[in-house]
Amino acid sequence: MSVHSERAAPALAHLGEADPALAALALWIAHRDGEPMRSDATTIHYDAAFALRPRPEQVGLAGHHILHVAFRHAARMAAMAEREGARFDARRFTLAADALVNEALIAAEHALPRPAVRLADLLAMLDAAEESPEAALAVWDVERLYLALGAEEARSGGGESADYARRMGLAPDLEPDPDGGAEDPQAADWQGHLARALEAGRQAGRGIGRLASALGDLPAPRVPWERRLRGLVARALGHRPQPAPTRPARAWIAREAAARAAQTATPGFEPALARKGARPRLAVALDTSGSVEDATLARFAAEIAGLARRTAAETHLLAFDETVHEARLLPPAGVEAALRARPLRRGGGTSFEEVLAAAERLRPAIAVVLTDLDGRFPARPAMPVLWATPSAPRATPPFGRVLEMDG
Repeated sequence: MSVHSERAAPALAHLGEADPALAALALWIAHRDGEPMRSDATTIHYDAAFALRPRPEQVGLAGHHILHVAFRHAARMAAMAEREGARFDARRFTLAADALVNEALIAAEHALPRPAVRLADLLAMLDAAEESPEAALAVWDVERLYLALGAEEARSGGGESADYARRMGLAPDLEPDPDGGAEDPQAADWQGHLARALEAGRQAGRGIGRLASALGDLPAPRVPWERRLRGLVARALGHRPQPAPTRPARAWIAREAAARAAQTATPGFEPALARKGARPRLAVALDTSGSVEDATLARFAAEIAGLARRTAAETHLLAFDETVHEARLLPPAGVEAALRARPLRRGGGTSFEEVLAAAERLRPAIAVVLTDLDGRFPARPAMPVLWATPSAPRATPPFGRVLEMDG
């Protein structure tokens, strides 16, 4: 792709020597002069101040935005905004994305304008420091970091990350993709661009390519957990229509009327399709031992409430730790509010024996258990079980499907 930015041309030309991987990635990006300095899903805009910086800082700042585009941060920002709705915090997402690309560039020995936000600083706020910058980059991606910062702010009731962003002079340099959403159609293409560029850098032995095996924030075609939860539960709750022998299909009524009018043979009878039986039943088991963050519970509650509305499911709440301490039928219009109003009982251990026995007595289409999976398991029940866990479980449960909700 040709370069149309006069301001960036010298720095981009220097990239071929300084960092072969960034130089290769830059070829797939549009470069334009414009105010302010920013990037979106396809283009980097370079402001007048960029041309006045020392060449090493120009290279580092161009690399910062090249990685934003290559890591698909604009598209992922739009996807997170769609997931979170009114809860979405663009400032926090930009902070997480900037910290990740800055840490990668500093590890690759590039210069950046100071002050620069650092992943190490954010992990210190979360009490999640890693052994090295490379280890941190391998573990964290922008979605996980954004959600972790939000959970910490909700826990502490403060805005430590917002204060940090103000102290560091964080500017809104990332524009969400206006065409973005749950899926990024370019993610697979950029996976290929990155793989080839990083391999070229690795072979050259310099620049960002040396970190190829330590970058955990690479773009990937991903399905948000909310959509997976929706699909798994909806399929379990769905009723397949069955033939109703006493009710004719509308198409048959029309054909039969046309045959009578034309005095031709009456077509063979076709029954209508209808749902049979009671409305579907959903058991929602909520682990109240303290392992589920409020932000995660809020998104989980919204999804379950939406499923209950769309499927007209009869929804039962079972709050538990080692025993079931609350069991009630939730009102059709108040499922989300009831789930978010967490029971006061906290602490203690976790056992799935009593809660799954209670759920089985309800004869639900499916039981959805929100938990960290750290507890005692019973024998496999007859009903389907979906384990919704806030992060990767330490061990695989002996039955059911696991849905990781982290990120």
